[in-house]
Amino acid sequence: MTVDAALEAALGSAPIDSQPVEGGDIGESARVVLDDGRTLFVKRYPGVPSPSPDVPPIAVAEARGLAWLAEAHAEGLRIPRPVAHGDDWLALEWIESARPARDHDERLGRGLAALHAAAPDAFGFPTPNWIARLSWPNTQCENWLDFYGQQRLAPLARRARDTRTLSNEVGRALDRLIEDLPRLAASDEPPARLHGDLWSGNAICDERGGPCLIDPAVYGGHREIDLAMMRLFGGFGPRVFAAYEEAWPLAPGAEARIPLYQVLPLLVHVCLFGSSYLAGLARAIDEATDA
Repeated sequence: MTVDAALEAALGSAPIDSQPVEGGDIGESARVVLDDGRTLFVKRYPGVPSPSPDVPPIAVAEARGLAWLAEAHAEGLRIPRPVAHGDDWLALEWIESARPARDHDERLGRGLAALHAAAPDAFGFPTPNWIARLSWPNTQCENWLDFYGQQRLAPLARRARDTRTLSNEVGRALDRLIEDLPRLAASDEPPARLHGDLWSGNAICDERGGPCLIDPAVYGGHREIDLAMMRLFGGFGPRVFAAYEEAWPLAPGAEARIPLYQVLPLLVHVCLFGSSYLAGLARAIDEATDA
């Protein structure tokens, strides 16, 4: 069944127009108009199979992740509503983009703090899910150090070794960092409800200029992870972080832990894009262990 036919079967309305939308590196996106007047954002994921039966298809995992974020009811922070999905396609409400409102950054900072504060029951998530085209485990843990080391860093390090993109030197440094997590990582906060892939391209403005989060890789984790990734590639202004800090102050030592939590997205980038990110990963490991 084609995606158009699947949409009609699921929603009782046939697509009458489809226009490509730029963005994303693993799927195809389109603005689709149905014959009942509704407009949808439809994502297709051809050629991204699940690596094992326990990993939900990428579109299913994304729909679950968006719904999980929306459960937090974080004031001022919009999460796109899934309308329908199959294994390799996902239809969301269409969000018309506009310029940021004057208070956009403050709303984003406060909304993110509220999202994080809607604590899940454990670190992890009930099922594995995806970050970009990489699947990763989410076995739930009561201890943050166990989760960060064994459900995030170690599996990604194995993947990078298997594809020969992790040098022996950086691999050994990463192993030492994982062993040293009890000294380096904050671990006394409850799990936060994380977006999980929070770079600037996954934070857009809606039609009123308000903040909206898209393309999550959700799990329960330490809230400093989202904030560290936001600082890694830029695109977020200082008012965002100031508003977050006013709403929910960070624990002492958070600034020194930024490199530790940037190790994760940099390791993801090594797995996705190869050795061009090795120097940045090595630098983050060095700064984290010297903190």
